Amino acid sequence: MKQKFLVTGGTGFLGASLVKKLLREGHAVRVLDNDSRGRRNRLAEEENQIELIFGDIRDPHFDRDLTRNVETIFHLAALIGITYSNKAPDSYIDTNIKGTVNICQAALDNQVMRVIHTSTSEVYGSAQYVPIDENHPLQPQSPYSASKIGSDAMALSFFNSFNLPLTIARPFNTYGPRQSQRAVIPTIISQSINVNQIKLGNIKTTRDFSYIDDTVSAFSKCINKKKTFGEVLN
Repeated sequence: MKQKFLVTGGTGFLGASLVKKLLREGHAVRVLDNDSRGRRNRLAEEENQIELIFGDIRDPHFDRDLTRNVETIFHLAALIGITYSNKAPDSYIDTNIKGTVNICQAALDNQVMRVIHTSTSEVYGSAQYVPIDENHPLQPQSPYSASKIGSDAMALSFFNSFNLPLTIARPFNTYGPRQSQRAVIPTIISQSINVNQIKLGNIKTTRDFSYIDDTVSAFSKCINKKKTFGEVLN
């Protein structure tokens, strides 16, 4: 069934790929981004097919207007840099925690049918055991991870307290086309092409990686599954 979607952070790496998939499926899509890093070109080919809005989720009045007349919200907007969070933790609290509260409250006020809030594997910190499972403790190892733990908790509180139809999607180490070079796989590729020599830090660390198409497919499967309300899906 065709729906009207809002994708916050929709010009980001994951958001843009999700928008493209929703458009291919025939849905109407409203995209929010602050365009602070000029990521608009990720949706250059789709710009005439979407409703592109620039704004800031930290403004609750803006969020109330933003979420009107949409059926499902994919909430991806967030500050994500771990290193930057060490220098400016307040900005991560304002955007990731308060911004999530604003989106959830606006969705509740406007009777949105479903909110899919985006978490991150960073909430688990360094693995205490492998493989990590749903029982692994959360570890706020950086202001960024702490802010995401807080935003997840606030999102779930809107389900528990106000029956907001909400699901948390928690992706792990997504990679693929159009990813910024701050990530390890684009760094390895660019180093091998440009200098023909790969220089990394700790090469003993291991991770599982998820290809962008697989992550987006998992996100889209959350749309019509009511039994996942109040659940965290890794």
